[in-house]
Amino acid sequence: MMNDVVLLFAGQGAQQIGMGADLMDAHPLARRRIAEANDILGYDLSHVMFEGPMEELTRTSRCQPALFVHGVICWELLRERLPNLRPVACAGLSLGEFTAHAAAGTFDFATGLRLVAKRGAFMEEATTATAGTMAAMVGGEEDAVRELAAECGVDVANFNAPGQIVLSGSREGIARALEMYPEKGIRVAKELTVAGAYHSRLMQSAQDALLPALAAAEILTPSVPVICNVEARQVSSPDEIRDTLARQVTGSVRWSESMQSLLAQGHRTYLELGPSGVLAGLMRRIDRAANVVRVEDLSTLQAATEALAEAALA
Repeated sequence: MMNDVVLLFAGQGAQQIGMGADLMDAHPLARRRIAEANDILGYDLSHVMFEGPMEELTRTSRCQPALFVHGVICWELLRERLPNLRPVACAGLSLGEFTAHAAAGTFDFATGLRLVAKRGAFMEEATTATAGTMAAMVGGEEDAVRELAAECGVDVANFNAPGQIVLSGSREGIARALEMYPEKGIRVAKELTVAGAYHSRLMQSAQDALLPALAAAEILTPSVPVICNVEARQVSSPDEIRDTLARQVTGSVRWSESMQSLLAQGHRTYLELGPSGVLAGLMRRIDRAANVVRVEDLSTLQAATEALAEAALA
């Protein structure tokens, strides 16, 4: 049914050059949002999104605002076409949790973008000040990966899907994990191409810097449930939203558990709003029977509109 839909928003790593360009060309709403974003940020975000280069778009301070703006635009354009669409819940992976809150009305676009811009800048500063990296562990048991992280002095950053867990920490600790992983029965381990150790203790300075910004922001009770990353549960009060958004900077992203919780509630249709289809790919590993409809450009916007409208008539 059209009103039993969960919104999902992408996190850092999903960015693509050109994201949102055709939406802005075709829709006044998208043009207004991009212009507003450029004004709030004080630089031409649209140029970074549409032209790159990739090195600039991948910068944490640029990537996070770009994904936030793109996700909001995708949602607002779909809602413009389907005004009766009422999601039952929202979730976002890492940075995407902020976009989920914007979609749920926890804060307005401008407030959310300012928070995201500060988060990205603080995290970029933390990556510069620390020597960290991340590595994906594929095909291992969760307990074994946790043991490996503890023995190597690193943190578990992401529980993305069954058999897909990411470690984060010092370069020395990750290097040790990349040597020791076979001892834990983990099938494959691969260092990721990232600027730093996200969702680890090395991001503590960014978390500390974000706290005052969250405290000062106007945050409301969401209009629909929003699932937080660090506890894989619904958050509703402004104080717990501030707390979980802050702790998420150094805490684990419990994405697989979050999706399994939503699936257990009977939700079968999900809308991924953002580039690359990363979340659809993770959902295939979590539950292949779930239906993920993607929106990232004009063609997927049209396809999603038709699919959801057809579902509403079924």
